[in-house]
Amino acid sequence: MEKEIVFMWGIGVVAFYILLCSGGVLCHPGDSSLSILGLGNLSSWRIQSSNFEAPGPTRDPITLLLAENRTRRPDILSKFHKYQGGWDVANKHYWNSVGSTGGVAFIAAALWFISFALVIVIHYFCTCKIKIRGKESIWWPRICLLLLTVFTISAVVGSILISLGQKKFHGEALSTLNYVVNQSEYTVHTLRNVTGYLSLAETISVAQIFLPSDVKDDIDRLTVNLNTAADNLALKTNENSSQVQKVFNAVKSSLIGVATVFLFVSVLGLVVSVPGYQQATYIFIILGWLLVSVSLVLCGIFTILNNVVKDTCIAMGEWVENPQAETALSSILPCVDQETTNQTLFKSKQVINDVVNIVNGFTGSIANSNPPPWTNSTGFYNQSGPLIPPLCYPYDSLLQDRTCSQSEISIENATLVWQNYTCTVSETDRCNNTGRLTPSMYMELVAAVNVSYALKHYTPPLMNLENCNFVRDSVTNITTSHCPSLERHLRTLNTGLGLVSGGVMLSLALWLIYANRPPRGGSV
Repeated sequence: MEKEIVFMWGIGVVAFYILLCSGGVLCHPGDSSLSILGLGNLSSWRIQSSNFEAPGPTRDPITLLLAENRTRRPDILSKFHKYQGGWDVANKHYWNSVGSTGGVAFIAAALWFISFALVIVIHYFCTCKIKIRGKESIWWPRICLLLLTVFTISAVVGSILISLGQKKFHGEALSTLNYVVNQSEYTVHTLRNVTGYLSLAETISVAQIFLPSDVKDDIDRLTVNLNTAADNLALKTNENSSQVQKVFNAVKSSLIGVATVFLFVSVLGLVVSVPGYQQATYIFIILGWLLVSVSLVLCGIFTILNNVVKDTCIAMGEWVENPQAETALSSILPCVDQETTNQTLFKSKQVINDVVNIVNGFTGSIANSNPPPWTNSTGFYNQSGPLIPPLCYPYDSLLQDRTCSQSEISIENATLVWQNYTCTVSETDRCNNTGRLTPSMYMELVAAVNVSYALKHYTPPLMNLENCNFVRDSVTNITTSHCPSLERHLRTLNTGLGLVSGGVMLSLALWLIYANRPPRGGSV
């Protein structure tokens, strides 16, 4: 009888060896982890326009392969030659190579499925009945019961780790996704602010003085490009975040289901096998056989997931360190091209100076004039008192920054200064007291200067989109704050899968032993 038990234990040892060659190794890979950013699905929203010449020197970018050393893996579709293209989610050969990291687990799952099926068939047709009789040996049943309890506890602990790991991984993944979405929404908000204030500038009117028509036409063309960029980014963000969230939810549901079923099978397998309920035990043997196959497949999937995460985190870190290089990330990150950014900055500065022209033209020719009261000029509204200082041009004729003189009013404090020059008016809209601006004129000037102020402060952030500083800061935050947590939670998941696989795999040999014990004969 002892020889028969040793034979069954041989089955368990072989099974455990399969686990060690696959799950045990693959569940703790030296290279691990994923891109939850959905970067592979993001498309570039770089804006192309030929209406303006983009100033600035052009440089041939340096091509950099991201995570080159790490991604050198066998490419299944290239006759297992080493993949040399670096991290590139748009390259099918990258996915083939990273997919090969889970191949050992998939092969192990197939071997386990076939080999244990053969064991069951041989055992059934050869009627190799293994009987445990307490009279022949007392210590063997006790050892079997102790080991079965240990393996069951291992499976239970693994199920708990899977449940906790998926919860933490899901939370961290969604946190990372929400961070990316918020950053994208900030970018869209910046673009819409610029286009909104540029469009508002077209409506500026001070004493029926408007922006030149050619400037309005340029604004129209530019706002179309910027609005298209903002719309495309918002659309892609919504689409990709929705798709990624569905994947996360599917992974969460599948892991919860796996943990629950493993817990159920391992515990009930112990309960029905020890008393010798043969039919029920055989049912749980079949379930355990299938579940171990599933767990090995999942281990392979999460090995691939681990490697994609790690590849992506390393790739993002290298991209941040090489700002001038042309990489696989360059075409999928929201960085506005230099030409469009320069157009926007140029046109915004021009509009600001044009608005200052309108304001100073009004104050110089109308508000600061002193026409005689008996004239019926439209420029007379009984204005009087100190002259209004000119509004400062923030840019010179070359649209370079300039410093305001002491005699000028800056855009930032113009509204407060103009209040000191505003009078009260009669029913005929003429000043009743000292002042050079009526309340309606003051409101028109305030509207004009507010647009200039907004353009001056909202347009420069586009520079961060041109050189990708904004995106680099976001990527740095992800690699330092989110990547380590994602990798840690994935390791917890893989540890749980390894425990449940090993626990149930080794329990199967003992279930076979108990399944062949006479229903009421012998003692355990």
